[in-house]
Amino acid sequence: MPDLLPPWPLLSAFLIASVVLAITPGPGVLYIVTRSLLQGRRYGLASVAGVALGNLGNAFGASIGLAALFAVSSLAFTVVKFAGALYLVYLGVQALRSAAPPRSAATPEPARLGRIFRDGFVVALLNPKTAVFFAAFLPQFMSAESVSVAQSMTLGLIFVAIAATTDTAYAFAAGAVAPLLGRAHGIRTLGRYVTGGAFIGLGIFTAISGSRSSK
Repeated sequence: MPDLLPPWPLLSAFLIASVVLAITPGPGVLYIVTRSLLQGRRYGLASVAGVALGNLGNAFGASIGLAALFAVSSLAFTVVKFAGALYLVYLGVQALRSAAPPRSAATPEPARLGRIFRDGFVVALLNPKTAVFFAAFLPQFMSAESVSVAQSMTLGLIFVAIAATTDTAYAFAAGAVAPLLGRAHGIRTLGRYVTGGAFIGLGIFTAISGSRSSK
């Protein structure tokens, strides 16, 4: 049975690099922080789960060659990139059009949490730069003696777990500030506009960005 992990020197370097990259803010972190600030910790944690699942899909997709397709096919990359950008703009428009926040963020409805999870999943999954990132990053720490697909999936899973941990820390930190915002109606309204503007701006940036690097 092939080893699923590289030798310890490579593995330790991978873990250090993963932590450094995971704490670097990107689209997923922005989504998580804004949800936590505007809607509370539970919504932030739901978005963490959605983003983690989307990142895992990209990691596995990179392992089976999806990133290679993006690398050689500008059309495939562009289609997925613009789909993700349009979804971010859609989230921004929905935030701007939304009614006033519910009176109690402590008891969110399960369906609402499910929608937050779904949105986080789509935001992360429809970012082809993440798949390309995994395809470029993971092989640097893989052992030549092991089956590349199995080891790549294992390293991808570890990276996603690390990123989910740091994203959870972001959600808890932002969620701790959320009650302070909730005491002022004007601040919450301003925050809703900031959130909508941030998502729309991120979608536009994603659409016009020519770089295929991650985060």
